[in-house]
Amino acid sequence: MPTLIAKPTIIEAAGNKPKQIAEFAGRVNSGHGNVSVAHMKSPQGWVEPGQRPDFEEVTVVLRGMLRVEHEGGVLEVRAGQAVVAKPGEWVRYSSPEADGAEYLAVCLPAFSPDTVHRDA
Repeated sequence: MPTLIAKPTIIEAAGNKPKQIAEFAGRVNSGHGNVSVAHMKSPQGWVEPGQRPDFEEVTVVLRGMLRVEHEGGVLEVRAGQAVVAKPGEWVRYSSPEADGAEYLAVCLPAFSPDTVHRDA
């Protein structure tokens, strides 16, 4: 039988400004270790530390623009676009534009603070 996930769990985010992370599926809200799905809302000027995670992350931008810095340059991912960061790639996410950004993040396996490997 399918399982209803009635509501997400709000998780504290890393970065210089408050960002809302609403985890629908993952280690915290549903006990999934193989995948996490979260709805994110970041304000203008939000920047998180760089990271080199052990998981693959697929990010779909719903509104605004999410800047993705990587070792080879910078991507500006806009509403209706997606970006995939493979395990072991260094990335840093930010939302520099006036309205911030809203996006979905899917991590395989599920996001974990122990496997994100953020810069000091």
